[in-house]
Amino acid sequence: MATDQLIRLFTDENRARAFAAVALGADTPAKVGERAGLSPKDAAVALRRLQDEDVISTGDDGLSVAYGHFRERVRQERVARDGGEGAEGHGSEGPGSGDERTEAVLRTFVRDGRLVRLPAQWQRKVVVIRHIAERTFEPGVEYPERAVNEKLQVWCEDAPVDHVTLRRYLVDLGHLRRQFGFYWRAAQA
Repeated sequence: MATDQLIRLFTDENRARAFAAVALGADTPAKVGERAGLSPKDAAVALRRLQDEDVISTGDDGLSVAYGHFRERVRQERVARDGGEGAEGHGSEGPGSGDERTEAVLRTFVRDGRLVRLPAQWQRKVVVIRHIAERTFEPGVEYPERAVNEKLQVWCEDAPVDHVTLRRYLVDLGHLRRQFGFYWRAAQA
């Protein structure tokens, strides 16, 4: 979502109030309506639009702000503005193509189809999460939450990260979409 799209999303007062309620801890539609002063119908409409635009997500803990999605969008806009990943000015990655860097990250954090650990550095974490999404889920196929958990538990067998954390990153970064207890991988993820 481009910055101008995000601004347009929040020009609707109900959506802005619903988002603020979620950001301040309202984790159910009823609590959002109550804290934002919205009718149940207005709260549901606002929340649906915010979820469709990936600014809030629904997980086991209820509604939450998709902070990872915001960070990824900022990074993407910075990369587009600066003319590519190599122009980000991090320098610690060294020379070489993005594919070489990606392969190096994956060799470090993924072994024998298992996650060794999640990287601390955000860009590397994004690479690993994308890799897991691409290797685990077919685009457009709906998976019940139990199947998603089982598939992610395989990745986490020997890792100091659990499948719930991994699932949250997949949803927050837009690799998996969730609705009514079903997950699917978006075609562009």
